[in-house]
Amino acid sequence: MYIKKTLLSCCLLGAFSSLAADNLTNSDPLTPYQWHLNNTGQNSFTTDTVAGEDLHLLNTDMQGIQGDGVTVTIIDSGIELSHPDLVNNVTAGSLNLLTGTATPTDNTGHGTAVAGIIAAQANNNIGGRGVAPQANIVGFNYLDAQSTSHWLQSHGMPLTGSANARVYNQSYSSKPALFTNVDAEHALSLQLKERVMQQVSLNSNNGLGALFVKSAGNAFYQYTTFIGDTQFQVFPYEQQQQFNNAGLPFHNANLSADNASFWNMLVSAYNANGKLASYSSVGANVFLTAPGGENAQSQAGIVTTDISGCNAGFNTIDSTTDTPLQNTGLDSHCDATAAMYGTSAAAANTSGAIALVMSANPQLDGRTIKHILASTARKLDANNTGVDINFTDNYGDATRYNAIPGWQQNAAGYNFHTFYGLGAIDVDAAVTMAQNTTSSLPALHISNWHSKNTPLSIPDANVNGVQDSLAITDNLTIEAVQLKLSIDHARMRDLAIELISPVGTRSVLLSPRTGLINAADTPVQNALLLSQHFYGESAAGQWKIRLIDTDNGTSQTLLYSEQTGLLSMNDTNNSVDGTLLSWSLRFYGH
Repeated sequence: MYIKKTLLSCCLLGAFSSLAADNLTNSDPLTPYQWHLNNTGQNSFTTDTVAGEDLHLLNTDMQGIQGDGVTVTIIDSGIELSHPDLVNNVTAGSLNLLTGTATPTDNTGHGTAVAGIIAAQANNNIGGRGVAPQANIVGFNYLDAQSTSHWLQSHGMPLTGSANARVYNQSYSSKPALFTNVDAEHALSLQLKERVMQQVSLNSNNGLGALFVKSAGNAFYQYTTFIGDTQFQVFPYEQQQQFNNAGLPFHNANLSADNASFWNMLVSAYNANGKLASYSSVGANVFLTAPGGENAQSQAGIVTTDISGCNAGFNTIDSTTDTPLQNTGLDSHCDATAAMYGTSAAAANTSGAIALVMSANPQLDGRTIKHILASTARKLDANNTGVDINFTDNYGDATRYNAIPGWQQNAAGYNFHTFYGLGAIDVDAAVTMAQNTTSSLPALHISNWHSKNTPLSIPDANVNGVQDSLAITDNLTIEAVQLKLSIDHARMRDLAIELISPVGTRSVLLSPRTGLINAADTPVQNALLLSQHFYGESAAGQWKIRLIDTDNGTSQTLLYSEQTGLLSMNDTNNSVDGTLLSWSLRFYGH
């Protein structure tokens, strides 16, 4: 009897999938082109896509789960709240941080595009639809008014107004050229933000809390940063080639201190072929990956809302990337775009997915929803073997180092990859698990910092590096691990930083060849990094840190600005070995 029921269930599920596909793709004129919702291998205005590489939400949609009752706050460039595909999902709480009015005008189209990915209305015969087309949206134009007070207003403090949001979408990222000293006096605003996110994450919404979703960044190959008042393009130089970084991320997502916060759910981006998007920043702090698309001039972007009319936003009368969309005649008013892409889009897809899971079981708190997403994530690009780099060591021998491991399964059974975190979001699997979950995770426990302050020499160009250990007695099931360390090294870009758990799980928290620009004779103090690699493992036992110098001086970091021209940094090898000055671990878990 059990077998017959199982077979019947499978058959019904298949039938529902077919019906859901028809319902979803016929929802609105542009929905058939929204491969991130339902990838059938269709042509999405550019190249063909790979069937199945999407959010896996068809059965959820068939059940009528569309984000009802969940509010998503969009912290961005603003939102065109009157957009015909958004207006019916707008709820009270939006704020223009420049004027104090309730209309956070969007001057670029970015925030409007993000809002459409999350919650554009379905079945209204306009444009496409959102991941959670019945979710509520609130908007802030924080990117136009970046102050600490405006950050607090847009991120839920005090616990009134926008704090009724269950999801906070942050489709933006910083790209510092140096680590931040998180314990320095000038980092007080960072420490304040940590406390606020903790308060909102755990205590808002009558104790159900909220989730902060954040883009990992778009800096795999290069990034821009300010040094003083001058903006520089920063990029690698390897094997006498510009932009060659030996296949490694040039700007590791862990370089940004806010990306190393436990409270930010960091998201990388994949494209319509089910591979890491060409631009996506990555790191051990990536929690999940979601559709981000590619530049629509070469591969499929994300179809979403745009500023209304043909004179502003992405889709204008002069647009080249949206010409194929204009040629369809399906968007004669230029209210949509097919040119959105980036980890901004991946964060928006994640926020919409979270809204669906939350609406499937409104009684679950934010941490439990996060746990469900981790437990149901699928292994994307399963054959990706990571990245090895070759270098000549200090003995003159050719040496290889596994700088980005391939997919690894940790001791708790969770798969992890530096490119994709714990995997790609699978909405249907997450919704099913949420519907069958009757209790939340145990209360969160945050350990004290466990520290080691014995200086250790880091041998130059040596694959064995230097290793130290720390005994941990905290009896916790890990939700994340933070590492704080101080290092004196003249060429930080040479270094790989690994953390190894008591059961042998190896996490590369900082991959080598990262585009750090060292300040002369200034050690890195209290740099913060985070790893999601140990999710579900036990904290108790002997932890090891390993630092490996992987270069004898053949790689460089280049900077360019119109004012200065091309400059070279880190172009000679360090004359003395570096030093690990101190390191500390902190555990989040239950």
